[in-house]
This record gives sequence, C-alpha cells and structure tokens, in this order.
Amino acid sequence: MSLFTEHTLESAPAASRKSMEATVRHLGRLAPPVARLATSPHLLDGFLKLTGIFEQTTLGPVAREVVVMTVAVRNECHVCVAMHTGKLRELGADEDLVTALHERRPLADPKLDAVRRFTLAVLATAGGVEDEAVKDFLSYGYTEQNALEVVLGIGTYTLSTYANRLTGAGL
Repeated sequence: MSLFTEHTLESAPAASRKSMEATVRHLGRLAPPVARLATSPHLLDGFLKLTGIFEQTTLGPVAREVVVMTVAVRNECHVCVAMHTGKLRELGADEDLVTALHERRPLADPKLDAVRRFTLAVLATAGGVEDEAVKDFLSYGYTEQNALEVVLGIGTYTLSTYANRLTGAGL
C-alpha cells in the first residue's frame, strides 16, 4: 500500500490536469504512474517534457528503449519494465532482446548491446566513463551526440523510476 494518492482528473492538483489529459489522449487511459506523479505538477510536467525530448533524439526507437529498460531493470521499477516491455514488443523487438534486458544479459545485437553497456557504464560511474568505454560505444557507429542522448535517457528514466518506486505506482 502507498501513502501517495492515485489521482483522478477531478482530484488532481489543477496544475497537473493538463498533463494528465494529454496522457489520456496519448494512451487512451490514465496510467497509474501518471495518476500518482500528479501529486507534484512540476515532477509530472518535467517527466513528460523530458520523455518527449528523449523521444526526439537521434537514437533509434529500439536503442532508446534499451536505455530505458536498462535503467528500469537496474532500478527495479516494475511498472516501467512492464510498460517498456510492451513498447519494445510494439516496435517489433525480438523476444530474446526483451528477455536479455529483463535478465541483465548481453544482447545478441552487438550495436544494441553497446547501448546497454554504455548505459551501465554511465550509471556505474555517475558519468565519469573511461575513455575506452566511450571509444567502444562510438566504434559501433554511435556519435558523441548519441552518448549525451543516453545521459538524457538515464536522467529522464531515473526520475521516473525513483518517483514510481517512491509513490508505489504499479503495485
């Protein structure tokens, strides 16, 4: 049980309602994490804006989801893992890729595994990644911009996973 309120459009702070309504239009429903995060209009709005920005990066859709799933699995955010497993399947990702991400195993696709490894290196070092790890990431055709986009994804989904765990979203 959570001490945090799972808001409806009617019970949420007025400043959260616009973001909540946009989520309903996008997903067709009010997701429980959004209903809980609505307690803080600033956090909800910030997360949704950051998500929109991350979705526009030059990383491909599956590579972005590899970043998200790596963060979500590491941070044990079960609601994020479930939601982004669904997104990977919508994108047509191989089931072996999904399973490997869940199990924290290397990915069969070397280029996607480079994203996973780089994400873990950034997380493990709080951004102080060794030059060799950056060079390895770049050797798979990724760019310096992509490296910084991985950081954006980590920041966005660290915010989400921490907030979801704190509020008990998805329990």
